[in-house]
Amino acid sequence: MTSSDYEAEREVDLGRWRRALVAWWWLPAGGLLVGAVAGAVLALGGGTNYKAEALMSLGQPFSPGGGSPVASFSTNPRAVNEIIHSESALKEAAARCDTTPRELRGRVTSAQVAVGVGIQRAGVPLVTVTVQGPQRKKVECAANDLARIVRLRTTQPYVGTKIATFERSLQTYQDQLDSLVPLVRLLERELNDRSLAPLDRLVIATQLDNAQTRRGQLLGLQTAAQQQLALAENVESAKVVQPAAAVKAAARSRRNSILVGALIGLILGAIAAIAVDARGVRAP
Repeated sequence: MTSSDYEAEREVDLGRWRRALVAWWWLPAGGLLVGAVAGAVLALGGGTNYKAEALMSLGQPFSPGGGSPVASFSTNPRAVNEIIHSESALKEAAARCDTTPRELRGRVTSAQVAVGVGIQRAGVPLVTVTVQGPQRKKVECAANDLARIVRLRTTQPYVGTKIATFERSLQTYQDQLDSLVPLVRLLERELNDRSLAPLDRLVIATQLDNAQTRRGQLLGLQTAAQQQLALAENVESAKVVQPAAAVKAAARSRRNSILVGALIGLILGAIAAIAVDARGVRAP
């Protein structure tokens, strides 16, 4: 078949379709009307939808000495997505927020936030945890609780151990400092006793000097541990930068719904007209 034959056949098909649409015009018109009405009803029945979004920093763990960053699953934004979609996390958040895992399932998302060059270079990922639903308080509660679960599960394995170690060290240093206080006071009183022999006074002065030196060493260790603890808590740990607050999500546009419904109805009506005409049924 030549190209001219194809053109002739296509013109015949188009002509037949035009005649079908003219003969059965009320089918496309009816589809247009029904589609527009269906779109309007759908827009009205959409209900109110709320969205709550919590902003998180996943933190950047460092080596025990604090010298270099440590690669960990906790700094991978994909870990957040896996955690918030896990059944255990959904059940825990649902129990705290007076809802069910079924109501949360499919309405929870996470996304990495585009950040500036400086933060990217420091390797601190920012991630949002978003929950959508028809009830404001439950949506807000679920987003915040899922962010809490992410913070705990990404911090506890490594950074949580470091924090616990620094806290125990600080407590040990403080206990030793507290035990030195009465000793220093006792030695100071003894040193001020003029009745002591010079050799005894020399021994007490030496003991007092050792106690003061030890106190200075403990204060230095305490300061270093406090700085390491602050680094672990404020930089290495995951944390919620901005708690979630529920807001109304973008409502479905009634105008767009009517237009889309009308277009779909028009297309279906046109197809129905062509199909009916192809069967040889006469138009009323």
